[in-house]
Amino acid sequence: GFNDAVNGFNDDGWTVLNCDGAEDVIIAVNSTKNLSGTSNPASSLTFLGGILCAKASMLLQNVPPAVLVRFLREHRSQWADFNVDAYAAASLKAGSYAYPGMRPTRFTGSQIIMPLGHTIEHEEMLEVIRLEGHSLSQEHAFASRDIHLLQICSGIDENVVGACSELIFAPIDEMFPDDAPLVPSGFRIIPLDSKPGDKKDATTSNRTLDLTSGLEVGPATTQGAGDASSSQNTRSVLTIAFQFPFDSNLQDHVAVMARQYVRSVISSVQRVAMAISPGMNPNVGSKLSPGSPEALTLAHWICQSYSYYLGSDLLRSDSLVGDSMLKSLWHHQDAILCCSRKSLPVFIFANQAGLDMLETTLVALQDITLDKIFDESGRKALCADFAKLMQQGYAYLPAGICMSTMGRHVSYEQAIAWKVLAAEDNTVHCLAFSFINWSFV
Repeated sequence: GFNDAVNGFNDDGWTVLNCDGAEDVIIAVNSTKNLSGTSNPASSLTFLGGILCAKASMLLQNVPPAVLVRFLREHRSQWADFNVDAYAAASLKAGSYAYPGMRPTRFTGSQIIMPLGHTIEHEEMLEVIRLEGHSLSQEHAFASRDIHLLQICSGIDENVVGACSELIFAPIDEMFPDDAPLVPSGFRIIPLDSKPGDKKDATTSNRTLDLTSGLEVGPATTQGAGDASSSQNTRSVLTIAFQFPFDSNLQDHVAVMARQYVRSVISSVQRVAMAISPGMNPNVGSKLSPGSPEALTLAHWICQSYSYYLGSDLLRSDSLVGDSMLKSLWHHQDAILCCSRKSLPVFIFANQAGLDMLETTLVALQDITLDKIFDESGRKALCADFAKLMQQGYAYLPAGICMSTMGRHVSYEQAIAWKVLAAEDNTVHCLAFSFINWSFV
């Protein structure tokens, strides 16, 4: 079904709406789609006007397809709109049309991944996704607003060269009937063969939106990267296709909604692509986020402040400087995280172990607040030691449990917290935490 939507052949019943060739999002309609259940006439959707598909293609430069698909899978709340998912799910239930006015629902932002099966090497994974929702209206307060998606993910192994990476999903009924109609949507990334003479300003066709042109994220911003520029000059094409069942008298409304939605997804993917391209990798010394110091500078502050407050070196050797200090901090076995000094602290940096512990990425890290990773007892322990941390500049936290963004429990033997001082004016820039000997429970 996804291939059918991406291809959009006239012979299969697809008709393109109002396209002048310069439109970034293509809208196509198929009124001949048969969505009736094979063995259960009661689930027939013959009353539908058809299927509407909104799709766009774009060029990605220096963005590893496997990393991008993995992010889209693990952090759905970063790009998806729960209300659109709710509309797509409701559309598959006969007579339950609710667009454009739906019962108010609040998306909790959490998704639960329930694996159904995978190939031996995890090249493909089939899973059910549950999106948790709560009704905002009093009369429906106790009704479940959860949405279920059947999802297949492939191509998330970075070591496989030339493989196509995909994330395809379709809303399903919570009873999981075998004959349920599937209307799949999703992402497909196809790597392009890079040529020796390829440059950053690759030309694009009418219908291709270049996500990274004009962004200073390529090899030009990486000082002293050496031969890295040749390996970073990779290109791939991302295709986004979202399908929506519609009633014939609502076609125009659904078309407007679908076009706006795909544009918002494009914007989100653009932001993610900027963050995970090598130009934003802390190993090459770029800014971690707007307003933050260079990664090299922050690494120096973290290590210098640790020595100042705790009287010992954070890293094995005190002779490390510049790139070697950042690289050593990045690959340190303990999870090291930094958070802002706001009333609700937000993470601004983590080393590789920290990202692994929280099961997140650098771009998603900046949406996680400090309190989210602790359970109730952990928050109480943190509050008890917070005054000590602010007064003497450091604190030892006892062994405990914290939570990853995927809901997994993480145990640690000890945590150390300390203030990170800006070297220029000796002000407190942020707070750092080191979780020692952590592991998933």
